[in-house]
Amino acid sequence: MSLIHLDNISIAFGHVTLLDNISLRLNGGERVCLIGRNGEGKSTLLKIINKDILPDHGKVEYNQGCRVSRLAQEPTFQSEETVFQAVAASLGEIGQLAMEYHELIQQLTHDHDPKLLTRLEVVQHQLEAQDGWLLEQRVETVLSRLQLPPDEKISALSGGWKRRVALAQMLVTSPDILLLDEPTNHLDIEAIDWLEETLLNFNGGLLFVSHDRSFMQRIATRIIELDRGKITSYSNNYDTYLTIKQADLAAEAMQAAKFDKKLAQEEVWIRQGIQARRTRNEGRVRALKRLREERAQRREQVGKIRLAVDNSESSGKIVIEAHHIVKSYDNNLIINDFSTTIMRGDCIGIIGVNGAGKTTLLKILLGELAPDSGMIKLGTKLQIAYFDQLREQLDPEQSVYDTVSQGRDTVTINGENKHVMSYLADFLFAPQRVRSPVKSLSGGEKNRLLLARLFTKPTNILVLDEPTNDLDVESLELLEDLLANYAGTLLLVSHDRRFLDNVVTSTFVFENNAKVTEYVGGYQDWVRQRPQEIKSVPVKKSASTKPAIVENTDIKPKTRKLSYKEQRELVELPEKIQQLEAELATLQQLTSEVNFYRNEAKQVGETLAKIKATEEALSTVYMRWEELEAMQ
Repeated sequence: MSLIHLDNISIAFGHVTLLDNISLRLNGGERVCLIGRNGEGKSTLLKIINKDILPDHGKVEYNQGCRVSRLAQEPTFQSEETVFQAVAASLGEIGQLAMEYHELIQQLTHDHDPKLLTRLEVVQHQLEAQDGWLLEQRVETVLSRLQLPPDEKISALSGGWKRRVALAQMLVTSPDILLLDEPTNHLDIEAIDWLEETLLNFNGGLLFVSHDRSFMQRIATRIIELDRGKITSYSNNYDTYLTIKQADLAAEAMQAAKFDKKLAQEEVWIRQGIQARRTRNEGRVRALKRLREERAQRREQVGKIRLAVDNSESSGKIVIEAHHIVKSYDNNLIINDFSTTIMRGDCIGIIGVNGAGKTTLLKILLGELAPDSGMIKLGTKLQIAYFDQLREQLDPEQSVYDTVSQGRDTVTINGENKHVMSYLADFLFAPQRVRSPVKSLSGGEKNRLLLARLFTKPTNILVLDEPTNDLDVESLELLEDLLANYAGTLLLVSHDRRFLDNVVTSTFVFENNAKVTEYVGGYQDWVRQRPQEIKSVPVKKSASTKPAIVENTDIKPKTRKLSYKEQRELVELPEKIQQLEAELATLQQLTSEVNFYRNEAKQVGETLAKIKATEEALSTVYMRWEELEAMQ
C-alpha cells in the first residue's frame, strides 16, 4: 500500500534547482535509502515530505491518517528539560500528563505534601480516561531500550546521547513513515546495531539518508539517488546499486560523447556560411539550435573532491610507547593498565561506546594529557595533524578562505605552491562560497574545510577523531583511498564499520572494566576475535562522560550456545516475569481505588515507590529474557 506519493515536485533556492520535477512513492514495509552528494537536496526532500517546507511546484499526497515523523541532522531540545520530559512531550497532551505524573512520582519519594497527592490523583484519573497508561509505559520502554536515564537533564548530554533522545521521541509516536536524516551520526557501534535491529522490525515506511555503507547495506530494500535534481530508483541493496550505478555512468558518458560529437559536426557545418542559409537547410539550422539548448540544459555531474596530504620527513621507527597507563575521572576508571607500542606506518582504529574514553586515550598517547599512572614515551621527528570531531579548530566568524590561507594567498602541498582558491576548489568550494563565514556552512562543508586545513600541514602522524560524520559517500571513499596510501602513522576514531575495515591494520577496543585491548585488523576482524563472554557493566557518570549509564562495548553474540546456567535462567525467566506483572497489577489496582489518595502521605509514597521499582525490575527481566532468546 502506498503511504505517500510525490508528484512532479520542484524547488529551487536562488539560481540553484535542487529538485527538478521528481516523483516518488513510498510503500508500507519499504526501507528506502536516499543517497546523493552533500548539497544535492536530500534534507530538503525530507522536509517537504514532513511538511516543514512547501515545494515551488508539484504536490504531496498522503494516505488517509498517515503519521510522519522526521529525525533532523541536528535535533533541538529545551536545555533544561529532562530526557523523560523531552520524549513524553512528543506525545502531545497525553505526553504532558505522563510527564507530570512522572514528576509527581519523583517528588513524592521525598516530599509527602498532601497537595501533591491530590494533584497526582487528578492526573492519574485523566490518564486512565484517555488510556494514557499504555503511552506512558511506551515511553518507559523506549527509554529502557535506548539506555536513556529519564531524569538526566538534556543540557548534560553529549551529541550522541541527544541523538538517542531524538530517536526515542520518534519511536514513541509509532509513526507510519519514519524520515531519518543521517541517523548513525554521533552514535557508537553498539547503538547503531540496536538501531538496525529496531528498523528491521519497523512495519511502516522508512526513508533515510545515510553515508554509513554497512548500515545502508543491512537496512535498505531500495536505493534512490538524487543526482543533479533528478531521482533514480534502484530496487536493490547498496552493494548491488554500486554495480548498476557504475554501468549507468559509463552509458551516460558514452551518450554524452556521441551528443557532443554531433553538436561539434553541426557547428562546423553552420560556419560554412552561405550554404547554411539556403531555404532547404533551415530545418537543419533549427535542429542545431535545439542541440545547443539541450547542451546548455545538461547538468554536468559535480566534480570529485581531490585530496592530498602534505607528507613531511619520516618519524622515528618507534612513534609512541605506552606502559601500564591508568586514567580516571571523578573516581570513574576510564583506562586500566594499557600498554602498547605504535610503530611508524601503523594504522590504528579506536573503537568504543560514546563516553568510553576514546578521545581521552588519544590525548594521552599524544602527550596532551597526563595519565594518573604509567608512562608515555614519544618518538623522534613527530609532526602531528589533528582532526577533532567537535570542529573546535574552526572559527565560526572567519571566512572559508581565511581559515585555510592563514594570511597567505598560496598553500604548499608536497613541495608545490597552489593558490588558495584553486586548493579550495579541490574540496568542492565554489568561488562564491569561499568568502562565506564558517558558521554558514553545513556539517559536510565544515568537515571538508577542516580536512582542507589539516592537509596543508606537513605531517607524519594523522589523528582523526570521527572524520566521516556528514561526509557524502564519494568523499568518504576518496578519504579512504588517501588514508590507505598514507605513508605516515594513523590514529583513527570512528564508528563507521566499513571505513575501519578499509583503512586500519589494527584496533584498540574499549571493553569491560575499562580494559583497552588491541586486535589485529579492522572492525570485522575484531568481531571474529573478540571474547564470547560479554557482560554489561554500568559506568559511573563523570564530568566528561555523560550520561550515567554506558552500555557494554560489544554486540550480543548470536552464534555461541547457552551455558547450562543460562539455559536454566531462560527457563525460569517467564515465571519471574509473570510474578512481577502480577505484583505490578496488584499495586496499580490499589492506586485506582477511590480512597487510595486519602491514606497517609507516607503510605501513598511507599506504594508509588514500589510501583516504580517493580516497573524497573520488570523492564530489566524482559531485556535479559530477550538477550538469552537471541543467543539460542
